[in-house]
Amino acid sequence: MSENQTHTLTYSYFPGCTLKNKAKDLDLYGRLSAEALGFKLEEIEEWQCCGGVYPTGKNEIASKLPSVRALAASRDKNHALVTLCSACYNVIKQVNNDLQNDENTILKVNNYLAQDNIEYHGETKVLHFLEVLRDEIGWDNVKKAVKNPFKGKKIGAYYGCLLLRPGKVMEFDDPENPKILEDFITAIGGTPVIYAQRNECCGAYAAFEDETIPRKRSASILANAEDMGADFLVTSCPLCRYNLIKNKGSSKLDVIYFTELLAEALGVKDAVAKEAVNA
Repeated sequence: MSENQTHTLTYSYFPGCTLKNKAKDLDLYGRLSAEALGFKLEEIEEWQCCGGVYPTGKNEIASKLPSVRALAASRDKNHALVTLCSACYNVIKQVNNDLQNDENTILKVNNYLAQDNIEYHGETKVLHFLEVLRDEIGWDNVKKAVKNPFKGKKIGAYYGCLLLRPGKVMEFDDPENPKILEDFITAIGGTPVIYAQRNECCGAYAAFEDETIPRKRSASILANAEDMGADFLVTSCPLCRYNLIKNKGSSKLDVIYFTELLAEALGVKDAVAKEAVNA
């Protein structure tokens, strides 16, 4: 973002189900942080749940339609689509890729949506909030806006699966050696802690099959980060955060959502608490 830029950047915003229900504070942290950094998140009207998991069935079309509707609505406003949730980001970006490259999906989706006078071919740019910070605002500008730096705090980034994979579709960061969350930590004044399991699966979805899997995976991730000196972890996936906290066992590490850290660093976190009281 240029220092001479006077207009407010506006993005279509897909909050997703978790941030509109169980984690409303994380949504507010993101909105207020965006305002503090000079951009606006304009929530899409009448959005529907993305499904939380990308449907891999070749002929599974109906479950992709909510994502396509959100993408088309963003295109019609000439906006990029932004989300704060790694799961929503993964689903919407993969669906968008289908509407750019898969003729079967393109044909069937547009046949469904023709009754609503919608035609879509993958025109919308899909961004995670962290990409907006990195690519459009710039880490230097984020750093300049920080009022309460996390000086002296050693913070471990936890990526999980959905931000990074499949790498050729997401194109978010290097799936084996990412750095965007570490750059985020540095920008807010903290010290990144590199540990081996920062982009390993926490096993959350496996809980439906065998609840011991996420318990073991979470314990391993937290122990690894703790051994490397982390004071706490930061993540951008609500499901990962929930799973790691639920299965933390004897670990002393807290797991904090990135928008909460950003809001605190920018000095707008207290405004969320006031808004919650007045709601």
